[in-house]
Amino acid sequence: MSSPPPPAAQTGLDLRQWFGEIDIYLFDQLLKGNLAPPMRVLDAGCGWGRNLPYLLRAGFDVCAIDPSAEAMEGVRALASKWAPHLPAANFRVEPLERLTFEDASFDAVISSAVLHFARDETHFRAMMHEAWRVLVPGGVFFARLASTIGIEDLVHPIDGRRYWLPDGTERFLVDEDLIVRLTRELHGELVEPLKTVNVQHQRCMTTWVMTKREPAAPSR
Repeated sequence: MSSPPPPAAQTGLDLRQWFGEIDIYLFDQLLKGNLAPPMRVLDAGCGWGRNLPYLLRAGFDVCAIDPSAEAMEGVRALASKWAPHLPAANFRVEPLERLTFEDASFDAVISSAVLHFARDETHFRAMMHEAWRVLVPGGVFFARLASTIGIEDLVHPIDGRRYWLPDGTERFLVDEDLIVRLTRELHGELVEPLKTVNVQHQRCMTTWVMTKREPAAPSR
């Protein structure tokens, strides 16, 4: 019977250096092989790049956008350290709802803790439309966002889909019905069932992973 591998601390592998503060559910997609180099990946709303260290080091063709110029400077510094071959044009200061990348540019689009900052449903759908537009057929869309799932009786409506959460924040919240309807409208297909984490009844975060269906062949 083989022995278990030694702990990371004994191998000299610095997990924080390799993976940064990566979203654990994004890490799960890496382990499952749904995201693998040399895929071209867009981190749509990257912030300071918490999900990027491993992608940059592992050979993904990484692009990233964020409306914060200051945050993007931090991301460019990460890229210059771990993937200096990537062009500066891969890293752009722009909002998700107005991407300047061409149609079908990416094998995967990541949107981690971004979509729940939508002002309203029109804004939310605009962000989704752009993320979907730049994704290739067969590509993977990964989102983690706040939802009402599991805390329906604890959130307080403000306007439309904007709510006060028990943690004191105001967010645009999706529910299962909206996610399922949008997946169908976009001609997407769930890669796996929706997963929602209830953070001690303060907020709920849902993981939404879908693939973009190949266009139907024209009938003869």
